Amino acid sequence: MCRNIRVLHNFDPPATGDEVHAAALQYVRKVSGSTKPSKANEEAFNAAVHEIAHVTRHLLEHLTTSAPPKDREVEAAKAKARAAARYAS
Repeated sequence: MCRNIRVLHNFDPPATGDEVHAAALQYVRKVSGSTKPSKANEEAFNAAVHEIAHVTRHLLEHLTTSAPPKDREVEAAKAKARAAARYAS
């Protein structure tokens, strides 16, 4: 999975539309192999981002879990600590 695509399920507050769009954009970039499509492919690229964002929102709305929602700030702090340990000299 692309490192820039973040887990969006089971957070308080829930994922925003911008976060869902960013994940869809990263997915389409990864699959297509380009960060910016040519003019000839721009319409298909943008349509794919829109459709994947829509399906992702639908998925997130319908997923269920018995686990308590995760706190975004706590999870971000954990990720920073893991990165610091990974990249420490």
